[in-house]
Amino acid sequence: MISIPKTVYEAMIEHAKKGYPNEACGITGGAAPEQLNHFFPMRNADESAISYFMDPREQLEIFKKMRSLSVEMNGIFHSHVASEAYPSQKDIRLAFYPEVSYLIVSLADMKKPVLRSFKIENEQVTEEKINIE
Repeated sequence: MISIPKTVYEAMIEHAKKGYPNEACGITGGAAPEQLNHFFPMRNADESAISYFMDPREQLEIFKKMRSLSVEMNGIFHSHVASEAYPSQKDIRLAFYPEVSYLIVSLADMKKPVLRSFKIENEQVTEEKINIE
């Protein structure tokens, strides 16, 4: 189970809605793999409703900021604007970090966003329970 503070959850949902109609993306960090205490929103360089790409320079800046806060990357976040909160085939194929959580929020119903989390290793998807504190 992963734990997400309510403020971090709200920041992820707000970032996803702000990015609409395109997918939004970001990185989470924390002192432990299951504690997603920080959210670092990123620009979707693809500017697409069906894919996202994190700019490597922006990622480097976020990694520097994370280092200064003594936190490790423990999650990769993105939104699906019209489909369910489940990894697409492309999401699965490009999941290069088996140790992190892959968080997906569905905005198919903008009034009731759905956030889910997954571990993806060797193209095998396992859902994780989320506790919003």
